[in-house]
Amino acid sequence: MAKAMTKSDIVNHLSKKLGTTKKLSTEFVDEFVGLAYKEAKNNFVIPGLGKLHVASRKRRNGRNPATGEAIVIPAKKVVKFRVSKSCSDAVYPPAPAAKKKAAPKKKGKK
Repeated sequence: MAKAMTKSDIVNHLSKKLGTTKKLSTEFVDEFVGLAYKEAKNNFVIPGLGKLHVASRKRRNGRNPATGEAIVIPAKKVVKFRVSKSCSDAVYPPAPAAKKKAAPKKKGKK
């Protein structure tokens, strides 16, 4: 399995691809991430990649794994990322659809 890209890997790639300095690329990445954090409450969309959105989790019953005691897990809001269809199709191309045979035509009564 390939190693995940780190922030420095992303900065190096951007600086080479765009012909900018690493400092400028680092500022761009930091500003972009900061903007995503700030706007996540309002559905931050990255076209072609996906969107960050806030989801609500309901209160639920759980169990303490150490003691086995039943506990109540309170409701809370969580940040989720939904991958766009174009990104999903680019990473895992859909299988080609099987061709359907045409149904034989019924002969009508004359």
